[in-house]
Amino acid sequence: MNSELIIPTFESVALLLGLGMLGFWMISRKILFGEALSFLSTLALDIALPSLVFVNVILGFQPEDFPGWWKLPLWWLVFTVFAAAMTGLFMLTAKKGLRREFGITLFFQNGLFFPLAILAGMFGSESPYIVYLFFFMLFYPTLFFSTSHFFFSGQVKKLDWAKILNRVLIATVVAAVIRLIGVHGYVPDFIMAGLKMIGNMALPVLMIILGGNIYIDFQNKGTLYAGEIIKFLVAKNVIFPLACLFFLVLVRPPSHIAFLMILQSAVPPITAVPILVERFGGNRNLVNQFMFTSFILSLVTIPCAVYLFGYFFPLR
Repeated sequence: MNSELIIPTFESVALLLGLGMLGFWMISRKILFGEALSFLSTLALDIALPSLVFVNVILGFQPEDFPGWWKLPLWWLVFTVFAAAMTGLFMLTAKKGLRREFGITLFFQNGLFFPLAILAGMFGSESPYIVYLFFFMLFYPTLFFSTSHFFFSGQVKKLDWAKILNRVLIATVVAAVIRLIGVHGYVPDFIMAGLKMIGNMALPVLMIILGGNIYIDFQNKGTLYAGEIIKFLVAKNVIFPLACLFFLVLVRPPSHIAFLMILQSAVPPITAVPILVERFGGNRNLVNQFMFTSFILSLVTIPCAVYLFGYFFPLR
């Protein structure tokens, strides 16, 4: 069974990287212009992604088959505490002037799109694992937008409620309530079909945006931080998933929850980090190097993490 996990995982990660390379090529050949990336980002994050979440929860959430669904956000909180502890530890290994960039890139993982592609590749696009992922990550966008500035400033900023109560959170909650009260049958089929078509754009568009942004950023490349990159890759791509697996073997959560947690520990950083780091006055060039190399190495390290996971937990 373990060897059977490697191929679909590798193919899913390769697909994501391939879409990123397509975006890189399109910008480099001026088929797509950099000015369009902002519009595409809004389309993907504010429209397509909430549509994807809503449709999957409506179609795949079966409360009677999974009575413990509400525990998923609690397990996410456990993982977040684990990630925070690991981040605090490894920040000490970075050069003093680069620890903020090191920490924010290490802590905030690409916790939705990479796992989404992997789960769909392994179990199919209608797998309950997809719904588990959305519930597990319910509060992650809120955490990201409300705490990321703490890496660069200890000051408490005024809450941006549009980001705290983000569209993904609202779509998940609304769809879950519709299923829980049993009125999902009243949602017209043509609406569901339309939202599904829109939602299917989210993943490819976001990866194309990522590739395009990498091309634009690499036009202004500066110092190569080889030593910091090596430390980051060892921490993020190797030690994080190994430490998480050790923790999971000790705690023994249900296998579907454990699998979500090992994926969260193994995926590369979230793609929005470079933009925020620049906004906070940090070193965007360094963060781009962390993110790019972690994405490339994940082609090997994510399948390896899933392979090792299969020795300790059953997957079905």
